[in-house]
Amino acid sequence: MSFGELTPEALAFGLFTIFTLGGAIGVVTGKNLVRSTIWLMASLFGIAGMFVLLSAPFLAAFQVLVYIGAIGILITFVIMLTRSITNLPERFNKEWVLAAGIAVVLFVTLVALVIMPLWSETDTPTSDTVATTRDLGVALMDGNQYVLPFEVASLLLTAAIIGAIVIAREDKE
Repeated sequence: MSFGELTPEALAFGLFTIFTLGGAIGVVTGKNLVRSTIWLMASLFGIAGMFVLLSAPFLAAFQVLVYIGAIGILITFVIMLTRSITNLPERFNKEWVLAAGIAVVLFVTLVALVIMPLWSETDTPTSDTVATTRDLGVALMDGNQYVLPFEVASLLLTAAIIGAIVIAREDKE
């Protein structure tokens, strides 16, 4: 395969990258929180497409169902229930320089962590077996593995919904 050859996988990767990065830019620069949530869903859709390209259909389906479906709708309901903050008065606040600096440091750190193993001379051990969806289900539901974090996440989401309803409820006294 030559460097200039455009394969369907490369085209799909470019399309999903545009979805992911375009959605992320829309989330950060948007003044309307409902529209920012829609941009977040577009960005998460791009990530689901990347999972499909990595031959991980279960993670792609999980991304669509849980993150785009449940979390996206949860954020939309929370924003609509607390309608007083739907439109932000300004796009950038006084901490944007600090946030940009932290983002640059994080980006450089992540790039270094990705590139450094490529230059190392040691071989990283890889497993010959790939876990199945059944193994993942057992890991999530087995009492000795990840059931506690799984249940804590569901309780936190429930608390967030209840908190949004309490905040948005109008007192009629």
